[in-house]
Amino acid sequence: MVTIKQVETKGDLRAFIEFPYQKYRRDPHWVPPLRMSEWERFDPKKNPFYEHARIILFLAEQNNQVVGRIAGIDDDVHNNTHHDNLAFFGFFEANDQLVANALFETVENWAKQLGRSALRGPANPSMNDGAGFQINAFDTDPYIMMPANPPEYPAFAEAAGYSKIKDLYAWHLRQDQGLGERVQKLVQRVKRTHNPTLRTLNMKHYKQEVDRVLNFYNDVWEENWGQTKYTDKEARHLANELRLIIDPEVVIFMEFGDELAGVAVGFPNANQLFKKMNGRLFPFGIFYALRSKHYINEIRLPILGVKKAYRNKGLELLLIEEFHKRGSARGYEQGELSWILEDNDGMNKGIAASGARQYKTYRLYQKAL
Repeated sequence: MVTIKQVETKGDLRAFIEFPYQKYRRDPHWVPPLRMSEWERFDPKKNPFYEHARIILFLAEQNNQVVGRIAGIDDDVHNNTHHDNLAFFGFFEANDQLVANALFETVENWAKQLGRSALRGPANPSMNDGAGFQINAFDTDPYIMMPANPPEYPAFAEAAGYSKIKDLYAWHLRQDQGLGERVQKLVQRVKRTHNPTLRTLNMKHYKQEVDRVLNFYNDVWEENWGQTKYTDKEARHLANELRLIIDPEVVIFMEFGDELAGVAVGFPNANQLFKKMNGRLFPFGIFYALRSKHYINEIRLPILGVKKAYRNKGLELLLIEEFHKRGSARGYEQGELSWILEDNDGMNKGIAASGARQYKTYRLYQKAL
C-alpha cells in the first residue's frame, strides 16, 4: 500500500531532498546537484520564486520507505502572464506506476481545491528552470540546469491521464565540425549588410551587464509559450549563483549603437564538475571546484535571441558563429543549445543550418481537472 504525506518537518524535507541521491546512486548518467543548493531551493526565505508562488511537497511511502516524491506549484506570474488557470507539478520521482498514480492524484486534488482547471508539468519549479520529461537520449548526461529522468516517467504520466502539451528541443554541436561553407557565406553576407558590434561580457560591470540581459530576456521571451519573466530578485539570485562559473568570453552582446539587438549566453557545463562531487563541497568536492577548468570542456547555450525588429535578417547566425568561434578558442569541445520550443521554426532552422543535431527532447504534459 502506498501512503502519501505532506512535507511538514525538517526531517520530511531532508527525505524529500535525499531521495534522488539514493535512487540514482548507481546511475552512470546521474548528476547530483549540490545539496546546499537543493536546501536553498526549498527555503522560502532564500528562494525569491516563493514571493509570487506557492510550493507544496509530498512524499510517497511504502513499507516505511520513501518510494516517490512530487511538488505542487501554484505560480501567480505564470497565470497572470498567460491568462491561465492551471497549477504545475514538479520534482517528480516514483519507483513504479502505482506510486506515480498516488502522487499525481494527490497533487490533482490539491490543485482542484485551489480552483485550478488543469495541471501541467513537470516544471522544477518553472519554465525558467528544468522543465519537461526527457523522452530520449537516455545514454547521455544532462547539461547544467537541464532535467533528467528514467525512460519510464513519460509512460507513468500518460497512464495517469496526461497528454503532451509541448516539446522542447535540445541541439548538440561539436566544435570540431565547424559551421559549414554555406553558413560561413551567409554569415559574411549578413556582416556586410548589417555590420553589428559583437562584444563579450564585461565582468567589471557585472551587475549592469546582468541588468541588460535580464531586460532583454524579459522583453524578447515574454510572448513565448509558457514563458514567464524573471523578477529582479530572481535574476539577481541566479546571477550570483552563476558568477563563480560564468565564462565572460562566451556571453556575447550584439549591438547597433547603444541598442542591444541580440544576445547569446553560454554557461560552462558545471555538471561535469558536480558529477564528481556527489552533491557535497566537502571534504573532496572543493578540490574539484578549485580545479574546475581542468574538467569542464562542454558548454550550454540556454539563451540565444534577437529582438523582433531585427529578426529574419540572419543575425541569429552571427551570434551562433561568434559563440562557436569563441567557444573553440576557450577549449570547449562540444555544447548543447537548449531548450527551443518545437514550433519555433525560425530558431530551429537557424540552429540546424549551423550543423547542430537535434538529439534530445523534453516533453511537457497536461491534464484537465
